Amino acid sequence: MGKTELRWNCPFISESAAVFTPEDFNEEEQLISKTTELFVGNEVIPLLESIDQHQNNENVKKLFQKAGEIGLLGIEVPEEYGGLSLNKKLSGLVAEKMGAGGSFSVSFNIHVGVGTLPYVYYGTEEQKQRYLPKLASGEWIGAYALTEPHAGSDALNAKTTAVLNKEGTAWILNGEKQWITNAQIADVYVVFAKTDKNMTAFIVERSFKGVSIGPEEKKMGIKGSSTATLILEEVCIPTKNVLGKIGKGHHVALNILNIARLKLAFSNIGTSKQALNLSINYAKQRKQFDKPIISFSMIQEKVADMAVSIYGAESAAYRTADNLDHVFHSANSLDERLRGLANYASECAINKVNCSEILGRIVDEAVQIHGGYGYMQEYEVERLYRDVRISRIFEGTNEINRLTIAKFLMKKVQQRVTAKFETQLSKLKKRNWQYIYLSNRLLNKSLNTLTHSNINIYHEQEYSRLLADMNKEIYVMESAVIRTEKALKKNGKEKDERLKEMMTNVICEEGFRRIKDMAVSVISGTISDEAERKLVLKEIHNLPVPLYSNLFTQKREIAQKIAAYEKYTV
Repeated sequence: MGKTELRWNCPFISESAAVFTPEDFNEEEQLISKTTELFVGNEVIPLLESIDQHQNNENVKKLFQKAGEIGLLGIEVPEEYGGLSLNKKLSGLVAEKMGAGGSFSVSFNIHVGVGTLPYVYYGTEEQKQRYLPKLASGEWIGAYALTEPHAGSDALNAKTTAVLNKEGTAWILNGEKQWITNAQIADVYVVFAKTDKNMTAFIVERSFKGVSIGPEEKKMGIKGSSTATLILEEVCIPTKNVLGKIGKGHHVALNILNIARLKLAFSNIGTSKQALNLSINYAKQRKQFDKPIISFSMIQEKVADMAVSIYGAESAAYRTADNLDHVFHSANSLDERLRGLANYASECAINKVNCSEILGRIVDEAVQIHGGYGYMQEYEVERLYRDVRISRIFEGTNEINRLTIAKFLMKKVQQRVTAKFETQLSKLKKRNWQYIYLSNRLLNKSLNTLTHSNINIYHEQEYSRLLADMNKEIYVMESAVIRTEKALKKNGKEKDERLKEMMTNVICEEGFRRIKDMAVSVISGTISDEAERKLVLKEIHNLPVPLYSNLFTQKREIAQKIAAYEKYTV
């Protein structure tokens, strides 16, 4: 294979107005957002302590019913089945606002995501009529049963079996599904089992004979979300309860997980904002050395890093949701929609990794800002610290998601999708596009060296990690620049967008620095010939990089502006 180079011709520079950003939500959509926020504040948060102690599962069921009454459970459910037929951007906004709902937000996202969408995308008309109205109203609660004791990341290697009876009228299921969210409160489960034609998805109702639930797991965090084992012993499932096609359960599992990853990303954004807001309020009130700790530059740096990470994360997540909406809107059939969704598996994985990891860093810093009080249970950040750790594990570990991202990158190279660079750096007047251009060149150089080496990135997975992280950084950088340029074009001099500009500057400059370091690591590990390696590394170090700026002063100004708002506001 000859050399393959990325085609890069400044995407979106002239098309930024067509890319959706969070500022584009209209008044009606903002009203749904506010409704969700009020629901969390008035209904969920007062019950969180009792929910976390599993004092009464009826409280959780009542919350689902209330959420159903105001339409929050049916955002993506078609109107003919009791839903609102709305899009993934708005579904993401609801998930974001629900992110402040602690354990309930986990139960909620499982229900509206993997607990409901399989029926929307793969259900027969009879299945949709039977299940979707109940799920959209909160009358029934949904769950998704894929993981097993010996099948976690390798979920498709499940041991649960489904055998057709002699009459051919029913399937007999046997097995155990582990760590099932909503297990104790769910009325219906999407269960994956092996048949003689490979994995198949089944609809299993709680009332079916042979279905039982193990005890609640004792978890580090998200204590209030039900997590238990689903036990299936000679469970008789009517043939009409096959979801999708026999032997094609992996299509159901993977496509639904892609959506779940994006939904989790939005929820992580909401929790990140919650942690930042708590930190700002505490730092403004807490005094040391006779002044509020928010006045100290190291605390300001933490606040700025939090805000900058959130800005990049929400820019990327809403961009992805909009792309999926375009796919679903333009498709002529459900099959086309699902094929289009599969093409965005990498972007869904990017958002899942990015948002879960910035959430971890933000909450860690929130505890640090609170000092000793952050370690005390009466302060909310203590619970957040325990709750958020799971986000890097469920919906596919971040390691598995990085392999997905790297796989898509290498697939493009192998298909010769990319060609040559068409834009000269000298033509890029804006420094942030220069950083993005150079970052793409570094990613391209890394891909080229790996393609022409004997390294198998699926065995030597450190390379997959680096490729995935480089791609993630670039996607976030692009998304932030697009968002900021759109805001500047739209608002002109009428609104001060300096906060957006500064946060974008930090994202691009720091992102480029990280990408450069990662490219050096790939090149150093890939090229065995010392002379060639020295030449390539010299080329990297001699890239015409824009003059680095004073990020310290920009971060201080970012923190001061955010602190003045007293919450994350851009």
